Amino acid sequence: MALAAWRLEELAEVAALIVSELVTNAVKHARSNSIRLTITRPEAVRVRIGVVDKSKKRPVPRKSSAEDEGGRGLALVEALAEDWGTDPLPWGKRVWAELHGKEHE
Repeated sequence: MALAAWRLEELAEVAALIVSELVTNAVKHARSNSIRLTITRPEAVRVRIGVVDKSKKRPVPRKSSAEDEGGRGLALVEALAEDWGTDPLPWGKRVWAELHGKEHE
């Protein structure tokens, strides 16, 4: 995994959960035959996870009640990530979340 190669293993569990939520949202709401997952390292201890789909509709976090079976994915991403957002693309959008690791000596 990229995180191990970058010595950021401490982010692996949170990153896996964020990937799961972003991919689930893309599959559920974008309704396209393909999505793309990207993991980049803009800085030594900063990782950006992105999911690209062909829908131009921006995701909107919603309030879920205790009885709702779903609808908490973006709230979870917001709680776990240092930052998150959406970049419009000519053919759709990229939803991303950033995680920050610890400096290694």
